[in-house]
Amino acid sequence: MNISRLYIFLCIIFTIVLCDEHDHKYEDGSEVVLWMNTVGPYHNRQETYNYFSLPFCRGTKKEISHYHETLGENILGVELEYSGVEINFKRDKPKTEICGITVTPESFDELTYAIKNHYWYQMFIDDLPIWGIVGEMDESGKQAYIWTHKKFEVAYNDDRIIDVNLTSEAKVQLKPNTPLTFSYEVIWKPTTIPYPKRFEKYLDAGFFQHKIHWFSIFNSFMMVLFLVGLVSMILLRTLRKDYARYGKDDDLDDMERDLGDEYGWKQVHGDVFRPPAHPILFASLIGSGYQIATVSILCILITIAFDLYTDTAIFLYAASSVVNGYAGGSLYARMKGQLWIKQLVVGAFIVPAIICSVAFLVNFISIYYGSSRSIPFTVMLSVTAICLFIILPLTAVGTVLGRNISGEPNVPCRTNAVPRPIPEKKWFMEPNVIILASGILPFGSIFIEMYFIFTSFWAYKIYYVYGFMLLVFLILAVVTVCVTIVATYFMLNAEDYRWQWTSFLSGASSAFYVYLYAIYYFFFKTKMYGMFQTVFYFGYMALFSLGLGIMCGTFGYIGTQAF
Repeated sequence: MNISRLYIFLCIIFTIVLCDEHDHKYEDGSEVVLWMNTVGPYHNRQETYNYFSLPFCRGTKKEISHYHETLGENILGVELEYSGVEINFKRDKPKTEICGITVTPESFDELTYAIKNHYWYQMFIDDLPIWGIVGEMDESGKQAYIWTHKKFEVAYNDDRIIDVNLTSEAKVQLKPNTPLTFSYEVIWKPTTIPYPKRFEKYLDAGFFQHKIHWFSIFNSFMMVLFLVGLVSMILLRTLRKDYARYGKDDDLDDMERDLGDEYGWKQVHGDVFRPPAHPILFASLIGSGYQIATVSILCILITIAFDLYTDTAIFLYAASSVVNGYAGGSLYARMKGQLWIKQLVVGAFIVPAIICSVAFLVNFISIYYGSSRSIPFTVMLSVTAICLFIILPLTAVGTVLGRNISGEPNVPCRTNAVPRPIPEKKWFMEPNVIILASGILPFGSIFIEMYFIFTSFWAYKIYYVYGFMLLVFLILAVVTVCVTIVATYFMLNAEDYRWQWTSFLSGASSAFYVYLYAIYYFFFKTKMYGMFQTVFYFGYMALFSLGLGIMCGTFGYIGTQAF
């Protein structure tokens, strides 16, 4: 993969984008800005606070020439603060005092707590992230020490900054009512590394391109071939036998047909196209599934081929509301639904409402903790405006187009006026059992990739193998469709015509196993702790699983409907 294409994605992961204000080219002696971002416990990646929430002090320089904060940066919890440290391009700086503080009893408690909980901070120079640890405890775990000197080694190639390394020095024992002096130095070194490859040091190729990763992709691909072959063979042979049996029944007279043993999917042909229960909700979920799938595939393709910003992903979701309206509106019209305006509103807001509800809960706790992850009120207003003035109108446009272009019912047979009674069947043919069983194989095809994705988001790995993600996305879609078709056939053969919700929930059930895996990952693969990080983790993993479930459920319904 071309590493240069990962540049913008890495900027997003590192939660800063300054390309619109700075061209990353410097003249000798020009200003180089050191930004202080956040500080927080190492094991709780999302529990971050403003760097100066701890009793640190700023440098003497007060003015700054550029800074811009976008909607995406606000949502990601970026809180850049100017350090006040003077750095100039290609100008070495000897050991220089930044500032000094007196350790009061309050600041002593705060710093000791931070050091005991392994707090570390993040800084940026020219979009390059720098990490440092606040301090460390002695071997007994009773006395805290703080690092007071920052040594920056900056590598440059011509007029561009390529690499920044931080060395923390001058460990000082923390004591109440004692002075602390913070200092820094800067050393510039030339390098031959080209600018497009400056982010390669942050990529862990050994982790993401491990043999297990390749084996999991191969295993999933073989599963697809097996399932497609199995579905084709079993269904074609079974359907051929069914057609032969039903053709034989057509040759019998009425008396012989009445005395015969009629069973199977043909007996429900008059009910199989009956609209499902709760058609507004069903059509809205299908429309949302189309939208989520569209945004997912576009984001993956754009990241592989071009550049992707957080704001771009938000724009893609808003713009794809036309797809949501078209799919949901046309499906609801084919169900002969009359409350199309209600369906339009539900389809437009069902996913944003769920996201905002979880985000509100997390944001409430974040505000209580004083975390930088708290979303400002102005950003909430911006998101509300996007929902009201972009998503809703585009969904309305899509709904109108869908109703007029694809809204006519196209069922091949007439639906009975009176629903046919559903006969009793064995326990393993019940819809709930079929739904739960159907999610196992789709989850099995992606769970290894889930580990890499979880690790990149909740730990400190940078996910960049989007070719793998695209392949796993396609494998998931094919496996979900195949499994759902088989499940629906068994259900119809048991003369149960309630296939719409069953096909959707069968595809969506893989998300249930993803969430179970997320619970396992939290307790056995991480060292997260505290209410804030726990709520953040389980809240947003629930959103991830919900979105995955809606998308996979839509895949299942589309495949079953085509079948």
